Amino acid sequence: MSDKDFKTADLSDEFSDQLQIASPGLRDFGGVTKFYGRIVTLKLFEDNSLVREVVGTAGDRQVLVVDAGGSMRCAVLGDLLAEKAAKNGWSGMVINGCIRDSADIAGMKLGVKALDVHPLKTVKKGIGEKDVPVHFCGVKFRPGDFLYADEDGIIVSATPLF
Repeated sequence: MSDKDFKTADLSDEFSDQLQIASPGLRDFGGVTKFYGRIVTLKLFEDNSLVREVVGTAGDRQVLVVDAGGSMRCAVLGDLLAEKAAKNGWSGMVINGCIRDSADIAGMKLGVKALDVHPLKTVKKGIGEKDVPVHFCGVKFRPGDFLYADEDGIIVSATPLF
């Protein structure tokens, strides 16, 4: 199986005993719906300062998993940060929170799954944690694990599946 033709359904069938499978609830917003990579995590709440910092670094096809506490009061990702992530080689982002500028993000070569959209930006206080395990959608996302996402959902494995 090549990285271009994987399906989370097929991976789930083959490796179900070694996977975590995310509960439904996140929607696709990026211009790419199929993405995978090693996980980098952020834990924050209504402050996207760390998102800005991390997407400004080389992504090396990794996936940024952001636990924004499920906040529906502001967006932790907008077009400028998504564009920076795409340019710096991030494979995708999975956000337990909202995004904005969704029409622009839909045209970018970046996978983005999030709860919903909201027009309000976050505060910038520099508060949050990086590289800590986060838990949402029934999955414990650990830094260094591998995430695979497509139109059917998200699966997580402690080791690479291909």
